[in-house]
This record gives sequence, structure tokens and C-alpha cells, in this order.
Amino acid sequence: MAREGSLEAPTRHPLDWLNPEFYDEAATFKEMERVFDICHGCRRCVSLCGSFPTLFDLVDNSKTMEVDGVDKKDYWKVVDQCYMCDLCYLTKCPYVPPHEWNLDFPHTMLRAKAIKFKKGEVKASEKFLASTDVHGQFAGIPVVVQVANAVNSTKPARKLMEKALDVHQDAWLPKLATKKFRSGAAESKPHAVVNGAKTPGKVVIFSTCYVNYNEPGIGHDLLKVLDHNAIPYEIVSKEACCGMPKLELGDLDGVAKSKEANIPVLQRYAAEGYAILSAVPSCTLMFKQEIPLMFPNDADVQAVKAAMFDPFEYLMARKRDGLLKTEFPKSLGKISYQIPCHGRVQNIGKKTEEMLKMVPGTSVHTHERCSGHAGTFGVKKEYHPMAMKIGKPLFKAMANHKDGGAPDVISSDCPLGGHHIAQGFDVNKHHPEGGKVPQKHPLTLIREAYGLA
Repeated sequence: MAREGSLEAPTRHPLDWLNPEFYDEAATFKEMERVFDICHGCRRCVSLCGSFPTLFDLVDNSKTMEVDGVDKKDYWKVVDQCYMCDLCYLTKCPYVPPHEWNLDFPHTMLRAKAIKFKKGEVKASEKFLASTDVHGQFAGIPVVVQVANAVNSTKPARKLMEKALDVHQDAWLPKLATKKFRSGAAESKPHAVVNGAKTPGKVVIFSTCYVNYNEPGIGHDLLKVLDHNAIPYEIVSKEACCGMPKLELGDLDGVAKSKEANIPVLQRYAAEGYAILSAVPSCTLMFKQEIPLMFPNDADVQAVKAAMFDPFEYLMARKRDGLLKTEFPKSLGKISYQIPCHGRVQNIGKKTEEMLKMVPGTSVHTHERCSGHAGTFGVKKEYHPMAMKIGKPLFKAMANHKDGGAPDVISSDCPLGGHHIAQGFDVNKHHPEGGKVPQKHPLTLIREAYGLA
């Protein structure tokens, strides 16, 4: 008799993406029907994203009111709403392995996305949006940056962009940086390497496309926090996109190319005893979970996985080693803080919250609901309204701090999610009288709390 739910911790099976049967559409549809039938009988994930309400509406409106009454062609409507946040697997579903029903909704959706990509049914505009290294290469070129940023902020240009690239005219878009993080990063001071029981004493920074091309200040704040704590650091000598935007499209060959570019470089740092830090949760997750699941027998991939840290995971482990400075001369006031989905599914606990709460005179109100941005999903013409709808309960909750009134600052470890939340505040007019609530990355807040310029 099948067990109702599972008491064991979720486990993950490797992704069998190199097996030709992985791309068998009939077999995939059969597995989707099995998974959808279990989901229909449970419905625990209905509030997470658009995939589950879409599925349940299809079932409820079918002739049989069961999954067998849903036209297989409509399965794609469910697939297209999945943006690979992984929350259903890690936080909601009681039937994931080791349960005998072996349900993995996100990777079933990924398999379907991979088939769609192989069939050439992914639009060129989506491929362009996922090519972060392509549009990021213009960052740091003064005239180009000025023109691009000016164009992106004008309504006529955004309307044209919506027609040409399917980028919603109202969606927040990041600006190109006037100077890339990698070219502007300060060299580390010659601090001694002090290893702890839980932490290597030296760090290498995987910049990420977003920090390098769009918001280098986050990276500079991380370096200042490391320097303040006498932790020597380096910048990864050469890097490419982590592959997450390609994964979201089902372009697994594209992910493999990113892996071939990054893993040999990162493995050398891991072998030399560095902790590898990435300030964007999605990028960290790629090296901690998705690439290791795609290449489970690659020793170099597993070595990089073991050396990879979220910045606050590293800093709080450093504290447990007795090697983190805990004097904060500046309070941060009332913070409404969101843990992003790709931070939660790393299973590291609330490390950012833990560090923010160390700052005297600071009150942290933590929220664990999805912002709805989800990488490129939140900017697409077809899905931006859905992204705003998914995020609306979070926007409302973050606007009301537990200590009363509006927060002094809103924050998220995910830079894109943070700006999406700020846009949600604007759209829903969640502002106190006298102005907007500022949005800052947690690394920026910690740098300020340390009193660093």
C-alpha cells in the first residue's frame, strides 16, 4: 500500500538527459500524465505559480474532470508556466523521492522544455533573452551604455522592444553598467589565509553575468565585506554564464557548453582550497544542484559543488568558526527581506536573515514567498502580468512591517527579484507618505552596517 506522503528528506535523481529516450515525446507525455494525475489528487501546490492552477483548470473543465480528459496538446500550457523555481519539489510535494511515487515536477517540466527546444519551437526572442553574455558584452562601453540605457527607459522604445523581442513594455529591465565588475574590482589586500573548521580562509568570486554587466556595486560590496573581515580573495580568472537562462528554456546543450567553459576553471580553485562565492542565488544553485544532476559522474563538477557557497552561507559559517567581525556601528532600521526561491532550495537555512539580525537596532521581517520574477519569465510580454500577479501577495506582505508601518528598506538576495518587488511596490502604491521605500541588496546593507564606504 502506498504511503501518504513522505517523512524522509527529499532526494534528487540525476537528470538522464544524454539518453535518447529522454527526448521521446510520447514517453514524456505518459510521464506527465502520471505526474499530473498525482498533482490533481493533491493540489497542495496551487498557490506556488501558474502551472498548477492552469493544470487544475484544465482538469476541472474537461469532460471527465480527470487528467485523462485533458487534451495532450494542452499540457504545453502547464509546461510554459513553469519557471524552474523548484519550490514544489523542495518545500511542498510529499511524493518526491524517496517516496515510491517518485514525483519530480520541475524536472518533468524540464524534460518537456528540452523536447520543445530540440524541435525548434522556442522563439528567437526567448533565445536572445537567455543569451546574457551576448547583450552583456556592451557593458562598460560609455557611448553604447548611455544610448542603450536611455532607449530602455523611453516608452516608444519599449513599445518597439515589446514587438521585436516580446519584452513587456512595463517590465523593469536592468541597466548596463558603465564599468564591468570584473574590470573594476579592487585587488585583495595581502591578508593571511586563516582556515576555519567550516570555512576555507580564502575566497574566489564567480562574478555572474548580472553583477558583472548590470549591477557591479553588489560585487564591490561583497569585496569590501570580505576585506573588512581580513579574508583574501580573487576574481575567477575567466568565466561564462552559469547556464541558468539556458536551463529555463530547455537548452541543455547550451548548459553543457557553459559547464565546459566554467568547470575546468572553477575546479582548479576548488583544488587549491578556495571557497567559491556567487552573489546571485540562481547561479549558485546551478553549480550546487543542476549541473551536478546533469553530470553526476564528473568528479570536477562534484568538486566545484562542494566548494560553492552562497555569500551569507560562507559568512555565517565563518562566524561559527569564530572568524567573523560582529561589531556593526550602524543600524539598518526596519527591513522587509525576501528569501528568493533559488536561495531556499539550496537548503542552507536563513543565513542572510541570521546575519542581518546581528546588526543592533535592526528589525528583520522575513518573507518566503516567490516574487514572481523568475529570471526571464517576469519580463516576457506573455508572462509579465502573471509575474506581477504571483508576486502581489508578497508585495503586500512586505509593505507592512511586523513592527508597524512601512519598512525602511526592502531587500532580497536575488537582485532581479529585488527590483521586481520594488516595481510591485510602485504598481500597488505600497509607499509611505513622503516617498518610495528604497531597495538594497543584503550585501549592501551589511557593508553599510559595518560602516564601510
